[in-house]
Amino acid sequence: MKVNQRRSNIEIIADMLKFGENGAGKTKIMYGANLSYSQIQKYLGFLVSQGFIDKMEVGNPAVTYKVTDSGLKLLNTINSTIEMLGLNDDDGF
Repeated sequence: MKVNQRRSNIEIIADMLKFGENGAGKTKIMYGANLSYSQIQKYLGFLVSQGFIDKMEVGNPAVTYKVTDSGLKLLNTINSTIEMLGLNDDDGF
């Protein structure tokens, strides 16, 4: 993928799922997936409502997001699809 190319929604979701795999706060996911505050709000709301990420009240940070089993399946499917299409290298379109 080219550096200055915009990411698709699916790529953004995959990045968020990667950073939330072991549980993470909103800020860690936001910076890890390179998102703005409004983007993280929109995508987290969607992923939680679809059951791909669980919102957990723990300690510090007060709210942690953790990828569910279906979220892990989704991440694996996205990664497999990107690999099958050959979009994970710089020769993509």
